[in-house]
Amino acid sequence: MKRTISTLMLCLVCVLGAVAAKAPARQYYQIKIYHLKTAAQQQRVTAFLKDAWLPALHRAGIPQVGVFTPVTQDTADLRVYVLMPFRDLDQFSKLESKLAADKTFQADGKEYLDAVYNNTPFARLESIFLRAFEGMPMLAAPQLTSPKSERVYELRSYEGPTEKYFRNKVQMFNQGDEIGIFKKLGFNAVFYGEVIAGSHMPNLMYMTTFNNNEEREAHWKAFGADPDWKKLSGIESYKNNVSHIDKFLLRPESFSDL
Repeated sequence: MKRTISTLMLCLVCVLGAVAAKAPARQYYQIKIYHLKTAAQQQRVTAFLKDAWLPALHRAGIPQVGVFTPVTQDTADLRVYVLMPFRDLDQFSKLESKLAADKTFQADGKEYLDAVYNNTPFARLESIFLRAFEGMPMLAAPQLTSPKSERVYELRSYEGPTEKYFRNKVQMFNQGDEIGIFKKLGFNAVFYGEVIAGSHMPNLMYMTTFNNNEEREAHWKAFGADPDWKKLSGIESYKNNVSHIDKFLLRPESFSDL
C-alpha cells in the first residue's frame, strides 16, 4: 500500500512537472518614454530609433519593437514611446553590452550617441519595466487592417490604493478572466503587464489596439455593456482595486514592428 501511494505521488509530481515545463515563460517588457522639448529633438530621436536602434535590437534577437507617438502631442512635453519585449531577464541584462559591441549600431547611431551636453536629443528619458501577466505571457502583434496612420493604440495604467489591492486587480485580469472579456470583444491586446519598476507603483499596464478611433469608442461601449464584464465587476471582492487610471492614445510610427 505504501509503495502504491509513493508511486502515485511520484506520478503526480511528474505530471505537474510536465505541465509546468509546457507553460510558456512570461516575458518582460520595457517601455521607454522620450520627453522632448522641440520638434527638432523629436526628429533626431525618431531618426535614431529608425536607423540605428530597431535594426540593432533585431540583430540582438528582439524582433518585435513598437515605436509610438501620441495621437495628439502636448507641445509642452513632446513624447516618443518605445515598447521592447524580452524573453527573460538575462536577455535584458545583456542588451547594453551587445549594443556596445555592435559596431554597426555605434556607427549608425553616432549623431545621437555622441550628442554634446548643450545639444541633447531629448529633455529626459523615462523607463518602465514590467512582467507579463500569466493570462497573456507573451506579446502579440495586433491583427489590424487599416493603415498605421489611422490606427489607435491605447496604453492604460491602473494604479492600486495599496499593494494588496493591486494584486487583487491583477488577479481580476488573470483568474477573473478580464483578459478573456477583452479577447472575446476583439480588443487586439498587445500585452498586459505588472509594473515592477516605475514611477506610479503599484500599478499594471496594458495596451489594446484599434483600426481607428471610431472602432475604439465602439469597443469600449460594448465592453461596458457586456454581461460578463458586469458580472465580474459586480463581485464584491474586486471592488475598489483601482485608485487611478491613466490612458494614452498612441499611433505607431511607419517603421514600428507593432
